[in-house]
Amino acid sequence: MSNSRIKLALFINYFVFAILLNSVGILIQKSINTYHVDEVQASSLEAFKDLSIAAVSFVIGAFLPRLGYKRGMLIGLGLVFAGCLAMYFGNSFGTVQLLFACVGISFAVVKVSVYTLIGLVTSTDSEHKSLLSAIESFFMIGIAAGYIIFPQFYSDTDPDAWLRIYLLLAGLIALSFLLLLSTKFDLQYAKPGTSFKNDFFQMLLLQRRPLVIVFIIAAFMYVMTEQGIMSWLPRFNETVLHLGKKTSVYMAVILMLSIALGRYVASQLVKRIPWSWILLACLTGAALMVILVLPATKDVKPLGTDSLADVPLIGYIFPMIGFFLAPLYPLINSFVLSATEKPLHSPMASLLVVYSAVGGTLGSRLVGYLFKNIGGAKAFYFSLVPMAILVLCIIFFSRHKMVKQQSSSLAVPHHP
Repeated sequence: MSNSRIKLALFINYFVFAILLNSVGILIQKSINTYHVDEVQASSLEAFKDLSIAAVSFVIGAFLPRLGYKRGMLIGLGLVFAGCLAMYFGNSFGTVQLLFACVGISFAVVKVSVYTLIGLVTSTDSEHKSLLSAIESFFMIGIAAGYIIFPQFYSDTDPDAWLRIYLLLAGLIALSFLLLLSTKFDLQYAKPGTSFKNDFFQMLLLQRRPLVIVFIIAAFMYVMTEQGIMSWLPRFNETVLHLGKKTSVYMAVILMLSIALGRYVASQLVKRIPWSWILLACLTGAALMVILVLPATKDVKPLGTDSLADVPLIGYIFPMIGFFLAPLYPLINSFVLSATEKPLHSPMASLLVVYSAVGGTLGSRLVGYLFKNIGGAKAFYFSLVPMAILVLCIIFFSRHKMVKQQSSSLAVPHHP
């Protein structure tokens, strides 16, 4: 059957998980205000999410081709459906942690499946980069939708009203499950080894390649930067910009939409402009946003109202850093996956998810620590360090590609 139905299933699954996975910023704020935990305790939610992703991803890349990508995603959707119901009926900080553990486990399966299947439904390097950027852009639209939907369930008279969103999310997951169940997967894919043990060993061997080592560093640094900002932006809006609880969540939508726009624009530009040029320009823009915009927080005074019209200008400008950060993740991932043999895409995707998850956990924990000890106004300055390291990684990738192209041209026999 046509690959279009498979692509639709991948888009829908990614959209649903985008809402749940990245509600961690909202739940950090809710846990502090509702369950009365401090910033460091609240930042543990990132660990429950990301470490469960990392643990499952470390083994699933070798196991998933044997289980089947469709079957794996169906199991993941079933688990997160149960997690949503547990959150609705549990209503405690412990069930928030449980929910993110379920979401993390499920997303590990879904993300490895999606990244592997993209390689199977595309035929060229530019098509791979374009589809991956488009799916990641749609992922950010899902996150933005979550930041809009969650506040709709807030109530000044019923403190537990916000939990009803998990019934809505459970319904969306059920619809996604049925769509995936009715989609036929006729794709042929190679299994990298002859046994689970051999497949797992091949995944470990991948980490010895210089390209993969630098890629691991790049994925780690990018996610540390993005998750640190994304997870703590609602808290930044509330404590530094003095916005109300509902408005601080609404304003975070700008970050998600700017990332979605950035990834869509990148998916078009990469067809015409070298991807490394795009990323170096984006990192320069992101660094300038931090250096030039954050100092304006010193002049922000508490608002007398909680209206979007009264939000200080920095509340609109700083989240636009997402536009510059947006292309980094999908384009770097696509470059490395395209440079890897297709039978090894599943274990390569697993490594990607593992180190991204660890980077996200450390990034959020570090920002949580900085928020508590030096204040939110200064916490985001740390993002300049991983940005500088990313510049070095991109230069390495660009040179690696040039060397590979030169080697390929020399290997082509010339006939008189």
